Order: sequence, then structure tokens, then C-alpha cells
Amino acid sequence: PLESLAHEKIDVAVILGPEPSMDSTFLSGAPAVVVWRIKDFTMHAGVDRIQKDSLRPVAITLGDRVKDFFECGYFSALLHQKKSMDNMLDSLHEGVLAHDKNRRIFYFSSGAERITGFSHTRVLGRDCHEVFTPRLCGEECSFIEGYDASRLKAKEYSTVFLTVDGRRKELDVSVSPLKSDDGSPFGIVAALSDQTALRALEQQAGEVEGFRGIIGQDYKILALFDLIRDLAQCDFSVVITGESGTGKELVARAIHAESPRRDSLFVPVNCGALPEGTLESELFGHVKGAFTGAIRDKKGRFELADNGTLFLDEVADLSAAMQVKLLRVIQEGTFEPVGSEKTRKVNVRIICATNRDIKGMVKKGEFREDLYYRLAVVPVDMPPLRDHRNDIPVLARHFLKETAGKMGKGSVSLSDKALSLLMSYSWPGNVRQLQNAIQFALIKCHSESIHPAHLPPEITRGMAYREEINTREHENTPGKAGRKPKLSPESVQMVLQRVAGNKSKAARMLGVGRATLYNFLKDYPALSEIGEE
Repeated sequence: PLESLAHEKIDVAVILGPEPSMDSTFLSGAPAVVVWRIKDFTMHAGVDRIQKDSLRPVAITLGDRVKDFFECGYFSALLHQKKSMDNMLDSLHEGVLAHDKNRRIFYFSSGAERITGFSHTRVLGRDCHEVFTPRLCGEECSFIEGYDASRLKAKEYSTVFLTVDGRRKELDVSVSPLKSDDGSPFGIVAALSDQTALRALEQQAGEVEGFRGIIGQDYKILALFDLIRDLAQCDFSVVITGESGTGKELVARAIHAESPRRDSLFVPVNCGALPEGTLESELFGHVKGAFTGAIRDKKGRFELADNGTLFLDEVADLSAAMQVKLLRVIQEGTFEPVGSEKTRKVNVRIICATNRDIKGMVKKGEFREDLYYRLAVVPVDMPPLRDHRNDIPVLARHFLKETAGKMGKGSVSLSDKALSLLMSYSWPGNVRQLQNAIQFALIKCHSESIHPAHLPPEITRGMAYREEINTREHENTPGKAGRKPKLSPESVQMVLQRVAGNKSKAARMLGVGRATLYNFLKDYPALSEIGEE
């Protein structure tokens, strides 16, 4: 049967009889197919001996055609062309693969074998989605929900690929449609370029500003990128901790996008935003009639995330009862929808996040210890923006470009004074607050440069405080023009009152280190008590 030849490298196929059906493994263009139609008169009723004898010349003609095909150079020409093309493609550093509109691979070069670790005998004739898991094309596939000629166009994208032995590779992929003589597309050809080593060097050289939507070049953020890649290759549960606005969900999505589960859904749930009764139905689903308003069966987030990733945001807000139910799902992989006695089984990776001190909650008995250690197999702590301030210019530029594009504005830049203010601000709302500040500034700015007057009041207010303090200090230091102002009881008192006694904020506003401020307060015990109950 034709299917038995699907995994062989065939240069030409000669078929005696009707053409192969559309679902045949013999695909358009590869291998070359020659069809000789021979009418079999013996199959008709009433065929006598004389008519059968008349078929003998046909058999002779057929024999002559086969002889000519192999002896007169036709086969040699086809074979030479095929080998020349194979040699040319195999000499490329890139890998080349091609598949038809049913995603069945009919060409797989030596470069593709080297890059992916798959041999051509393993992939030829097979659906590329079945061969490569997770999918090599990711979300860029034009054949996910069936063939659509309008979606078949040339494009380039980057993707992450896991080789046969589990090594992670970063690939650049260039895809072009393959067309028949009449112009109708019948498949695609893809060129694969291994960029793993280059991307690693670019990151080390500081030429990479982001990873999977997370922007930053600070060493703490680069270490986070490496941790994400490591976590993606295992299937353990993860707890991401950090202040609000640090990008915990972005990290969770990055882990999913880098993992073998990326072809399935990433399903987020905010545990703190839903009442317990609603949350149980949201997580585990319900059956019709389980409660008032349950007019139909509904799948829960666990079932939707089967074979994918479930992201539980604000997991520390779960009640004791919900913690028990969550522990059971993690341990056994089973649950019952609300109102149902039927147990359902799922295969889900759980990633959690919280901005609370979950370890402290465990010590106080507010969060189950056994659940915590089930979830926090690998803890990830997100650094606040104030701990990687050198990323502020990179983040600001990114948000400027992104927001200006959405608003239909041209190129907008940050003035030096505006950037200086952004660098000196404490950012209690972290990256999210910085993004909001840039959006605020773009709304107020009607020129090509953002100045301090365009920034939100909470940022410019700090500048006013510092200018007022510097002015007072300069006035109290005669004959010392240009000298860096020292701390005075008046300036320290004013700032501490404005920040309700927060020493860290006061030190930043005064332009000194915390140690300097604390040493100064030792001589003024009354000032230390400002803001304290």
C-alpha cells in the first residue's frame, strides 16, 4: 500500500492506474508522481478472447514506456534534480522542513535533523503537531483549526523548542507558502535557525531588554529570566511572591509559555476577588441544579486547564475549607464539581502568587503548612522596582513606545529632569505604577518631550520637597556656595511629618542614605518619634 512508503525518501513514484486520492501520503511535488492510466477491458462483461488479444499491444507499449523511462534519461534527470536540491538544502546551516495542507511532513533536511534531534524517518509522512510537542509553530500555525488559504502567507517569528533529549533551543522561523502551477497553495516550507547561543550572548552583553513580556536588564531580572527557563523544564508547583505591581502574573505566563504545556490553556483565577461559594464553582465547576441559578452544567477552571497551567492569584486569601479542597486536587489530581458525586481527573500544573507574607501566615496557622509545601516546591520572589532602579529608563522607554502607539502619537521622549524624577521616586506601586505614570504623562504632554510638569503629582511633589529643603539649607550655610547641604532638625522634621514617620521614604526625599538619617536622629530623639503611636 502507498501508506507503507510514507517514511521513505522516494525520488519518483510511478503509479499504474488511477491517481492517488487526496488523502494519500503521496503529496503534491514530493515525491514526483507519474500516473499511467491503463484501461482494463477485461473487467467489462462480454469481453471475448479476440478483445483480450487486442490488449497485448497495450502491454507492449507499457513495457516500452517503462524501458524508455529508465533507459532514456528521464529517471536519471529526475534523480539528478532531486539529489542536487537535497545537497543544496542539506548544505545550509539552517534546517528546512515542508508539509502539505494537512500538516503532513514530506521534506526534512539534514539541518532540520541536526537542530531538532529528530531523524527524517521519524517525521516524514506524519502530522507535525504530533511529532513536535509542544508545537514547533506555537501560536503562529496557520493550520490549527483546519486549512484556510487566506491565512497562508509568508511570515517570520521566534519560538522555543525542546529537542528529543530535552534541551531548550531558541529558534527563528521563516515560513513561506508552497503553490502549485495554478497558484493554489498546497503547503508550506519553513526554515529553522538556531539562535540559542546568540541570544545567550546578547543577554550577557546587555543587548536584550526583555523576555516574554518582562522588561529589564538588571542582574536581578536577568537571574529571574534564567529561573523562568529552568522552571519551565520541570512540572513542579510554584509560588511567586512579591509586592503588588511587580509582574507576578507575567512571570507565571512566561513559565507556561516556555513549558511543554504551552499548547494547552493558561487559566488565571483571582482567589481574592471571588466569594468562597462562587470560587468553589469557579474552580471545580458545577452541575445543573446544584444551586439557584445553576441552569446548566459548567466546567471549572481546573477542567479548562487540563494539560495546561492554572494560575491562582492571591492564593493566600483562600479560606481554610478551600485550602483543604485544593490540597486534595494537588495530591490526587481529582475533584468533584459542585452538586456532583462524579469524580473527575485532571492533569494541571499549578502556579500561585501572593503579595502577602505567606510563610508568616503558615507560622501563625493562617495557611496550611502541608498545602504551602505542596505549592512552594520552588519559591520565586519578585524584586520591587526600587531594588532594580537602573531598569526604570528601559521600562519607561518601553511604556512610552507602547502607549504612544496606542494613542496614535509620534515619537515622544523623556527629558533629563523627568527621568531624574522617575529614578529618585520610591515607586510603592512598582512597575504597574510606573506604567500608569507614563500613561498619565502622555495624556498631559502635547509636545515631543515629557517634562516634570507632565508627571503625576505624587512624583513631582517629592521634587518640590527637595527643592524647598535645599533652598533652606543653602540659606543657612553662608559662604558655602555649591556645598552639599547637610541635614538640619527643621528639614528632617518637615519631611518626617509629611511621610508620617517613614524613615526610608524620608531618607530618599532628603537625598541621603538611611544610615546617615539614623545617625542624625540619634542626636535628636524627639524627631525619631514622629509618626510613631
